[in-house]
Amino acid sequence: MIEIQSTSSSTEVSQSKFHSIVTKHKTGWKRRLLIIWALMGPGFIAAMADNDAGGVISYAVTGAQFGIGLFIPLVICLAPLTFTIQEMSMRLCAVTQEGFSRLALRRYGKFWGYYHISTLAFENLLTLITEFIGMTAGLILLGIPLLPSTIICLVLIVAFVVFTGYWTKERIALFVGLLNVVFLVVAGMTHPSMAAIGHAFSAWNVPYLLKGSVIWYVIATIGNAIAPWMIFFQGSGTIDKGVTAKELRFSRIDTAIGCIIQVIVAAGIILCGAALFGHVQNISNAGPSDIIGSLDHNVGRWPAILFGLGLFNAGFLASITISLSSSWSIAELFGWSKSLNDKIWEAPKFYVIYIGSLVLAALAILIPNLPLNYISIITQVIGGVLVSPLLIFLILMTSDKKLMGQYTSNLFGRIWGWTMVVLLIGLTIATLL
Repeated sequence: MIEIQSTSSSTEVSQSKFHSIVTKHKTGWKRRLLIIWALMGPGFIAAMADNDAGGVISYAVTGAQFGIGLFIPLVICLAPLTFTIQEMSMRLCAVTQEGFSRLALRRYGKFWGYYHISTLAFENLLTLITEFIGMTAGLILLGIPLLPSTIICLVLIVAFVVFTGYWTKERIALFVGLLNVVFLVVAGMTHPSMAAIGHAFSAWNVPYLLKGSVIWYVIATIGNAIAPWMIFFQGSGTIDKGVTAKELRFSRIDTAIGCIIQVIVAAGIILCGAALFGHVQNISNAGPSDIIGSLDHNVGRWPAILFGLGLFNAGFLASITISLSSSWSIAELFGWSKSLNDKIWEAPKFYVIYIGSLVLAALAILIPNLPLNYISIITQVIGGVLVSPLLIFLILMTSDKKLMGQYTSNLFGRIWGWTMVVLLIGLTIATLL
């Protein structure tokens, strides 16, 4: 028997909206395209927000540190990993109609329920700080001081909640996510060597990835690709949108498209950084201002400007999704109203968490002498460390026949899932050593 929590009236609004769209055409290719368009949202947004400001900085520094190759094949190979985790989260919540934190609390006890939201809130706060680092960098280069830049960013992100309804907010987030292709434009403007890119795939040195300080960048790259907040955002967004088990096939398409575009953009960002290979001193400590300034000096003014705009856009989208993952998860755990269809006064606690986390992150970057560049890298590493326990619970729940019924993970899915856990734990141990 599948255990399903009754949906709230706000979620029923999303379901009604969704089903009114997908039933507009009864048969044929028009109906399929309409369903895919209607379902585009949680999976695509989560994947595109994965290339957040901190991730962009980390990818660019990695490219500048190691040049073309080495990490580009690694990033491309992470697409199946990212898809598997997001698909499990989406399937779990679509079938049960319960968020990850609530399921963990109900099935494994209070300790694990509170553990998950506590570690999520901590890692999300660090990640939000990196988003503000990236967003304010471009404004500072335009001559706007740090304090006004921070206020401008905070107001723009908070303004997102004033729009009415889940669908309107989702369409805005989708548009912002699509703007991440600007990094591919910048990568093209750096005129990368196609021969060097091809050689990177044909002569990829796996043992080298496990040596010395390289492992630090490896787990940072993986940590950015499978950040913990994605699990919570994907599942809760699926519920809020009104997606059920009947729409799993199309939701997988949404997730797959997002994961493919995400790794392509990530590879493009590494190419942007590779244009600085050998041109920047002490690159491991470079921040967004250093990267943008170096692009201006070595590649040109317009690539630097576009990279700065892309960095702001990446931070903007990620700030929305990361804050929502905290809000949804905490509200689910305590049974509070938690839908984007709710107005602020209808779900005050949900929106207080959303706005409060943003305010805390904005205040943090105003602290004098805060090691902002180091925070950008260490946040990705922490994400890689914290995702392993989440993945264990995700595999256990999606493999539970009593919970998932006919939608339980098959044998291959379970083997692949546990293989990922072993890999991530191994990388974590290597990092600690």
